[in-house]
Amino acid sequence: MVDQINLYTVEDFDQFIALPENADRRFEFIDGEIIEAPSNPFSSEIAILIAAALLSFVKPRRLGRITGEGAGYIVAGRRISPDVAFVAASRQDQLVQTGYNPVAPDLAVEVVAPTDRHPAIRRKLAIYAEAGVLVWLVYPTRRLVEVYAPDQPVQIVTADGMLDGGSLLPGFRLSASEIFPD
Repeated sequence: MVDQINLYTVEDFDQFIALPENADRRFEFIDGEIIEAPSNPFSSEIAILIAAALLSFVKPRRLGRITGEGAGYIVAGRRISPDVAFVAASRQDQLVQTGYNPVAPDLAVEVVAPTDRHPAIRRKLAIYAEAGVLVWLVYPTRRLVEVYAPDQPVQIVTADGMLDGGSLLPGFRLSASEIFPD
């Protein structure tokens, strides 16, 4: 038996997320599919540790905006909610106050939960790549981060390695051991 997937338009998606019962839920819209993107405390903690490190670097330097898992972005025509995102001030001074941000993030952090499906993760990586987004794909149980930089080979950062901002956030460094639980 084959599961049938209903495909929707962007207008259908916008109406769906505007329903009162969906106000406190997080959804993504990828290639005609509406996908609920729930979080969990374990992944959320890792995301907030990364967000805090980025925020403490970005804010005093007025480099841009950092958002958490509640924010959504339009990325290559799809609606995606990364766990953490950075948008450079040079690309967008102020974030929108409602709906999905029309400017794709410069950096997206995705914390992989045990319930995440591998094909869905790969689809999101392809969408981010299409938009030229730097992605940190965090695997907490494997204690490593895959770094997908535009036009670069994938870099693997293990728990004893360092994440850095590269040319996007020069000078930013975060020990991967600081984001993984003991």
